[in-house]
Amino acid sequence: MTSAPSSAIKAPPKGPGFAEFVCLIAVMMALNALAIDAMLPALPYIGEDLGVANENSRQWVITAYLLGFGVAQLFYGPLSDRYGRRPVLFTGIAVYVVFSVLAAFAHTFDMLILSRIGMGIGAAATRVLAVSIVRDRYAGRTMARVMSLSFLVFLGVPILAPAVGQTIMLVAPWPWIFGVFALSGGAFLIWAGLRLPETLHPEDRMPIDMVRIAGAFRFALSNRIGMGYALAMTVISGALFGFINSSQQIFFDVFKVPGLFPVVFALVAAGIAVASVLNARLVEKLGSRLIAHTALFGFIGFSALHALIAWTGHDSLWVFAALQACKMFCFGFIAGNFGAMAMEPMGHIAGTASSAQGFISSIGGALLGFAIGQQFDGTTVPMTVGFVLLGVAALALVLAAEKGRLFKAHHLPPTAAKA
Repeated sequence: MTSAPSSAIKAPPKGPGFAEFVCLIAVMMALNALAIDAMLPALPYIGEDLGVANENSRQWVITAYLLGFGVAQLFYGPLSDRYGRRPVLFTGIAVYVVFSVLAAFAHTFDMLILSRIGMGIGAAATRVLAVSIVRDRYAGRTMARVMSLSFLVFLGVPILAPAVGQTIMLVAPWPWIFGVFALSGGAFLIWAGLRLPETLHPEDRMPIDMVRIAGAFRFALSNRIGMGYALAMTVISGALFGFINSSQQIFFDVFKVPGLFPVVFALVAAGIAVASVLNARLVEKLGSRLIAHTALFGFIGFSALHALIAWTGHDSLWVFAALQACKMFCFGFIAGNFGAMAMEPMGHIAGTASSAQGFISSIGGALLGFAIGQQFDGTTVPMTVGFVLLGVAALALVLAAEKGRLFKAHHLPPTAAKA
């Protein structure tokens, strides 16, 4: 199938305008961020109430969700390519809401972990469908702009989520955090049901044919550009999840400032938001590759500096916050552009490709982040060294994807606009 050369691809005649569309995609993505970051201040209380003696074991509350989130993405793509985006999205959100309620009533750590896996399974629809719905309507630099703007709105959630969790616990016990998740999911379900049209055109729907699906997965997994950037995004996501897994213990146990946790976490996360604003303005002028590759070198440089400071015992709260914000600033330029470049060759199999890439980046990132978190030893050294190693690994993968050439595209993909 040959896509139109225009940056807009078969845009539906009805539905939200550009701004509301961006907000819908952003909120869809934000449900996932809320389910991760709002939990962080509650981890010590969950461990105490549910009898979790080992502090590092509390990280399973985050990782279990991410694993469910990653595995389920394999199925949402083919289902959405067959039945359309709306019914699959709404089913996933409903699952998210149901398991949020079950988590609120969990009386054992095992029950909570199972509920978190279920929440992740439901939320996986938001990851696959967000990318697929955007790809249904846009390509090239316009797609990167939509993803970057959506990422900006979405980032308001991780900036505020720990404060939301902490605020809830000021007036209610920690299970009420899951009540907020359920209410948020239900509100989005109503909004999307009223305003989001079906973006997959009837002629583009594909039957669930195992031979075709296998072929689509094979193409997605063998395409050098798509797979290279998906794997690079995986290892960079591992660094982000390593920070998320370790952050509560770093602020509570290393710097001993639990009260400042939401504030400093917000400052760090704001680095991604600022980068996303700039990326949305610059990407159509400079191109995804120039921005993302430059940011990757910055990420590695800041990570190496932070690792050196931590290794020599000179890390402090505000040094940590400043350097972590710089790394997240670079991450903001990397994430949206890597995701857009990974999807560029996949226009004809957007749903299946998004599933394959999402599965790899979510599962791989979760496991890498968990591995970093489990090395926590009362210092910031394991996390900072992990950032350096994963940054270098991402650079190696990008070099392989681009055959050693950085900053400029080799050619225009036949099914997409220029990245």
